[in-house]
Amino acid sequence: QKDWSGSFPSGKKITVVFVIGGPGSGKGTQCAKIVSHFGFTHLSAGDLLREEVKSDTEQGTMIKNLMHEGKLVPSEIIVRLLLKAMLASGNDKFLIDGFPRNEENREAYEKIIKIEPEFVLLIDCSREEMERRILHRNQGRDDDNMETIRRRFEVFQQSTLPVIQHYEKMGKLRRVVHSEDYDN
Repeated sequence: QKDWSGSFPSGKKITVVFVIGGPGSGKGTQCAKIVSHFGFTHLSAGDLLREEVKSDTEQGTMIKNLMHEGKLVPSEIIVRLLLKAMLASGNDKFLIDGFPRNEENREAYEKIIKIEPEFVLLIDCSREEMERRILHRNQGRDDDNMETIRRRFEVFQQSTLPVIQHYEKMGKLRRVVHSEDYDN
């Protein structure tokens, strides 16, 4: 297995921060603020997957079908898309949004990329608030309907809790709780 850390700018410490939160919790909004203040490259696992779907490849079609059914895309595919984007960016600081979603994602990341996250930012937001935000954000996404939103929320809760607990045990979890002035 190739050690990818050698593919990054030599001598530089690569900083990775994972940003985790349910669908519509405000991950993208918070990431935009961090990028503008600290010079990170923002990579959204979801955006990379949607770009791959648009590429109209066999892999893109498979991803599209899984996303439409509210199912998770195989971890190795996501990790390789992240790695490709990290290497292409030329940066050494990465904010990875919506990842890892489950233990399999985390293990694939550790196996393939091998760069331990500096910390994990958990955006804590109620289910009601997430649903309200998704229904009002109007991004024209195929997966922004109530049935799929509820399924995505359930998958998030079941799959991501072990990841949150893993990083909490390591002392790497930072929790941001949603409040009224949260977006400002």
